[in-house]
Amino acid sequence: METAEWYRRFAESEVRGHSAVYEAVALGVAGDDTLLGLIDTLPPAKRQPNLLLAAVRFLGGPYDDEARFRSWTVRNWDTVRATVLARRTQTNEAGRCASLMPMLAALPGPLALIEVGASAGLCLYPDRYRYRYDDRPAVGPADSPVVLDCRTNGRVPVPDRLPEVVWRAGIDLDPVDVRDDEAVRWLESLIWPGQDERLARLRSAVRPAREDPPRIVRGDAEAVLPELVRSAPAGATVVVFHSALMPYLDEPARDRFVALVRGLPVQWISNEGSPRLPSVLAKLTEPSRPAA
Repeated sequence: METAEWYRRFAESEVRGHSAVYEAVALGVAGDDTLLGLIDTLPPAKRQPNLLLAAVRFLGGPYDDEARFRSWTVRNWDTVRATVLARRTQTNEAGRCASLMPMLAALPGPLALIEVGASAGLCLYPDRYRYRYDDRPAVGPADSPVVLDCRTNGRVPVPDRLPEVVWRAGIDLDPVDVRDDEAVRWLESLIWPGQDERLARLRSAVRPAREDPPRIVRGDAEAVLPELVRSAPAGATVVVFHSALMPYLDEPARDRFVALVRGLPVQWISNEGSPRLPSVLAKLTEPSRPAA
C-alpha cells in the first residue's frame, strides 16, 4: 500500500469517530507530497500513521492543527525520524482485561499468566482491576484504582468472582518499564487525542504496577515462550494470551506461533479478531452440518 493511501485509510477507517484531530491530521499528511517523501525514506514498518503521530506528540510538536503539524514535522524531520526509528507502537490498554476476564474466570485455578506482546505488562493484572458488566454487580477489589465498564451482547459468561493469579510474566521485543517516566510518557503519546478516558485508565493502571513491576522478558516468543512455560509454578493452569500481536506478524511467523502455542501444555486465549487467525475463521464460517 502506498503511504498516502495508508494515511488516508487510517483517517477514514480507524480514527474517524474516535479522534477528529487525528482524522484531520492524517488526511493532511496524505495530501502533502513533501512530508510523504520524507516518510518514504523510513523503513516500511516505520511509516505507520500511529507511530509518526505519536512521535510528534512525544517531542512536543503541534498535533491539533493539521497545517501546523505538517510544517513542524518537516522542519524537525531529523529529530522526528530518530524518534520513529527508536520507538515502537506499544499501546497498553488495561481495558482489554474486561474481554479476557470471562475466559480467565472459567479456567481451573490458580492461574499462571503469560502475555505475549506485553508492552508495560498492564494486562498482566486482571485480578487487581474492578469490573462492571452491564447492570450486574461489580466484581473485583473495591479499592482498585482501575474500574472497567463493559457492555456485553450474546451469551457472555460474565464472572461473579475473579480468578486467583499466583504467577505472571510477559514477553516483548522491547519491554516498557513502568518505573521509567519517559517510557510511560511514550505510552501516553500513543493514545489518540480526545480519548481522555483511555488516558486516565492508563495512568490509573500504571500507579499500582510501579509498586509491583511485572516480569517482562525481552525477546521473541518462539525463543522465550517454552522456557517461561516451564518456569511457571507446578499445579497452576498456565494461560498464554495476547491482545495485539497478530498484526505485527507476517503469515509464516503467525503460523509458527500458532503451532508453538498449540504444542505447549497451556490454555491459549487469543483476544484478537478472527481474521487474524485464518484457521479459526475457517471453522467459524463453515456451514453447519446435520447431526449424524
